[in-house]
Amino acid sequence: MDGLKFNSLINLKLTQESGQTSQSPWRHNSVGNTDEFSELIYLNIPSIINELNDESINLNKLPILLKLSQHKSNLNEFTHLHQFPIKVGNHQISNNFNLENLSNNEKNLVENEIKNELTKIFNLDFNLEKFYDFLLSDEKLAPSVEFCNGLRLFIAKDPFECIISSICSANNSIARWTKSIDKIKHNWGEKVEFDCGTFYGFPKPNQFLDFFETPIEEADADGHCYEIGCYTHNLKSCGVGYRAPYMKKASQMILEDNDISINDIFSMDYDEAFDLVLRMPGVGPKVADCILLYGFGFEEAFPSDVWIKRIVSHLYFDGEEISADKTRDFGIEHFGDYAGYAQLYLFHYARKSGLMEKINK
Repeated sequence: MDGLKFNSLINLKLTQESGQTSQSPWRHNSVGNTDEFSELIYLNIPSIINELNDESINLNKLPILLKLSQHKSNLNEFTHLHQFPIKVGNHQISNNFNLENLSNNEKNLVENEIKNELTKIFNLDFNLEKFYDFLLSDEKLAPSVEFCNGLRLFIAKDPFECIISSICSANNSIARWTKSIDKIKHNWGEKVEFDCGTFYGFPKPNQFLDFFETPIEEADADGHCYEIGCYTHNLKSCGVGYRAPYMKKASQMILEDNDISINDIFSMDYDEAFDLVLRMPGVGPKVADCILLYGFGFEEAFPSDVWIKRIVSHLYFDGEEISADKTRDFGIEHFGDYAGYAQLYLFHYARKSGLMEKINK
């Protein structure tokens, strides 16, 4: 099938690799002047059953592979294709199951769902041009436009994955926490095979409750049949360290509807959602804002870590020492509805312009 085109200013590569997100970048391949990205998503459409050779397939929650392409010199559009799987877990999907086998109604449902998901994930409804006018009106922010052209928020496909990734990212490098999340997916995520390769979903909250935290705990359950180094099907072997019990407790709180309901967060105001997310173990103000910004799209959130604190201090407080709380309050008040985007642009601008090196001297 022909690729479906999106006409929006976006730098797909920069958006995924800016360093300010709560999910791993999509699988990337550079082919000549084109960047290609592939990732697994799950359809979220009304249940429709398609009869194929006496096999009933429910398209709702069916994993599909999205393949995005963008020419490196054209940030005003990108195209996408999608593929159905050939195998999900141990279940073989009919070879005849493809777009051509679907009715026009089913095709439209699938394609509309994909468009909605891509619009959400890459925040395509956000008016970048209007935001750039805002940046250019602030002499401190104006230079960031040149360094961050086409940069958008990279919203998580799955809010629960964002929560776990954000807990994992606390006091951690980008390379380390993304590697840990990939290991978690490979260990326990649903294995989905496509013609072009294998991808893994993210485990569900109820699965986390059964995960071993340490190699010793896993070995104890197995009767120590092997050397301790052979036991790698546990959270600490994924590199999450002291965060392992936080992940399991957060999963338990999410499963208990009277504690934290993910769906309810979408309908809360920012302050209410912030206070709720703070109740999860391993979640401080910075991680809470990351969860709300990248998992739930609260654009008024202003995640404040040591780097953002230094940048804001340098640009707006003449280098004066300020706390993370003061930085957050300043960002929310000064940038308003653009706080999340301002934080994203400040961080990337400081990294790429040399400002970060200047501040650290």
